[in-house]
Amino acid sequence: MKTVFPATYSTLAPTALASLIEKKYDLHNVCCKLLVRGVGDTYLLEMPNDKFILRAYRSSHRSMLQIQAEVALLLALQQAQVRISYPIADTSGDFIQRLDAVEGDRFVVVFSYAPGQVERIMSTAQLRALGLEMARLHNVAARVQLNNSRWNFDLETTFFKPLEMLAPVFASDMETYTWLQEKAMQAAERLSPQNTAGFSSGYCHFDFLPKNFHFENDSVTLFDFDFMGYGWLVNDIMTFWQHLQLDVHLGKRLTQEEADEAFSTFLNAYREIRPVSEAELAAIPYLSLGFWLFYKGFHTTHDQFHFFNEPAYFKPILLYLKTLIDTHWQP
Repeated sequence: MKTVFPATYSTLAPTALASLIEKKYDLHNVCCKLLVRGVGDTYLLEMPNDKFILRAYRSSHRSMLQIQAEVALLLALQQAQVRISYPIADTSGDFIQRLDAVEGDRFVVVFSYAPGQVERIMSTAQLRALGLEMARLHNVAARVQLNNSRWNFDLETTFFKPLEMLAPVFASDMETYTWLQEKAMQAAERLSPQNTAGFSSGYCHFDFLPKNFHFENDSVTLFDFDFMGYGWLVNDIMTFWQHLQLDVHLGKRLTQEEADEAFSTFLNAYREIRPVSEAELAAIPYLSLGFWLFYKGFHTTHDQFHFFNEPAYFKPILLYLKTLIDTHWQP
């Protein structure tokens, strides 16, 4: 009997996925194309008159229970008419397919297609649409009850655990590592329980960057909830704010005045539907450090992301963080 050599990560064949989807979803003439290979591989499913997105999760990254929680949140958002890319059930009513891949179980979910395209520089109408839709999302995310399989976004998971994971990366640059530790402690003091007691909590997207929402004219559709977890909802506002700051610092696409105006437009729209306190807004620059530490820590856990922690890639991010801290943290 021929044996297959073990693997830790395989790329599922698009032709085989197309055949599976045709059978499970009673679809015809499905063309499947790999778009992005990563922790979750993303495929485009195209038919003559429709298209969908297929996400193939890695079992080392997401368990069945974690994917079920993501699906449950998205279905709650869809029911509340939040504009998202939502999961599609097969003819048996199942949202998650389990595949026997070379490395073991792989889980597959089909999502509705988010129409439109990424807009890095948004119009006033688009900024308002994004603010309104995030607030609608948070109204659902603050009250929905899920299983307990998703993680919490807190000081331990976004500051201190990632710093432990990053220690080998800075083995030859202890000065920078010590600086990060000191800044993490300063942020933790700012985000102490007495300062955050009134913060709204719920399920956060935690990656509200332009790559994760499409605009069709002035209508926005949100997608990629792969990193969703429970925490302060202001984290989502923070991720968009720090994207604007990054455009000021690295991309030179915006002046500081333009970034501030864009954020104000977005925030005013958000507040039309959901309140956010001045204390929550004041925490945003401190939470931004936790955003970067969280994802940098994650990059140490999967082989295809190791290059993100190489000095050539990490040094510009460190420079950005130092500028952000100098500019936006209180002395």
